[in-house]
Amino acid sequence: MKWGLISDTHDHLVNIRKAMDLFARQGIERVLHMGDYGSPKSVLAMEGMTVWGVLGNNDGEIGGLNRAFAHIGGTLWGQVGEFAFLSGKGVAYHGTIPAVGNALIASGAYDLVVLGHTHTPRDEWLGQTRVLNPGTAHGFGRYATVMVYDECDGSAGLFHL
Repeated sequence: MKWGLISDTHDHLVNIRKAMDLFARQGIERVLHMGDYGSPKSVLAMEGMTVWGVLGNNDGEIGGLNRAFAHIGGTLWGQVGEFAFLSGKGVAYHGTIPAVGNALIASGAYDLVVLGHTHTPRDEWLGQTRVLNPGTAHGFGRYATVMVYDECDGSAGLFHL
């Protein structure tokens, strides 16, 4: 299965739509959003995809986000979300508190840790744990990025929007 990894969209609807178009062309089966949606309209812009997500530090409208996720048939976990994938067990966390992200990585409980928050793409192995961060889909005047993770071959590609 291929996963679309996206984070820190901050209501940039044009880039969210670009990301969903790219994910559709890449044959993405599930989108994992690491938080900082901005508002429920960012979630609604992902309709048509299977979306799982966690909350970020700028996600204050939690009731609206929950309703938007329900509307698109997605899953909003809260601060942390665990999931199974072909190679084992994964966890998604926005990354607001670096010590929490580092603890998730160091725990040895996860084969894959997916973070957001820093707006900086990351793909590295720390021990037996793969750590991915798709950067920011907003871009903030620099470059907007997302990732595609293929759990079958373990590849993670970074894409500019």
